Amino acid sequence: MSNDKTDKFIHAAETFLGKAEDALTERERSVVEKAIHRQTLARDSGAAFDDRLTFGQRLADGVAAFGGSWAFIAGFGIFLVLWTATNILLANRAFDSYPFIFLNLMLSMLAAIQAPVIMMSQNRQAAKDREVSTHDYEVNLKSEIEIMALHEKLDHMRSAELRELITKQQEQIDLLTKLIEGHLKQVER
Repeated sequence: MSNDKTDKFIHAAETFLGKAEDALTERERSVVEKAIHRQTLARDSGAAFDDRLTFGQRLADGVAAFGGSWAFIAGFGIFLVLWTATNILLANRAFDSYPFIFLNLMLSMLAAIQAPVIMMSQNRQAAKDREVSTHDYEVNLKSEIEIMALHEKLDHMRSAELRELITKQQEQIDLLTKLIEGHLKQVER
């Protein structure tokens, strides 16, 4: 960084974050740099995360989404009712008579496959949430820095205006003093 940029960086780090330049985390350093250079930080981190998913991860998310839907519950409920009704009505020729041992085996296998797939999807969603949360922190930090910088500029402008006002006021007082002194000299004569 050039000397002017280094000075701005050090000023921003100390003023807005209350930290020395070498005490900043990598994330804070990046945010301060973006604030100094007036670069945007906002992005759709959820979409960026989704773009990096593999086919298997997308499939797991689809299975988890369908497995946790009312359509799955209704469809599976209908399947169970048809299975049991068919096997009860066929009595002598039932392919899975009561107590439906084959159905229990299929349900156990479905649960054994579906549970890890749903857990993979939940873990990925937690990772996505962490990434989005980290990005939100960075955007919020940059916003705070920008707001504090605006306050600093406003305070500087207000101070300059006050100095100018005081200077003008002092000039007017000096003029009035001269006028009064001149008037008093004329009265005394």
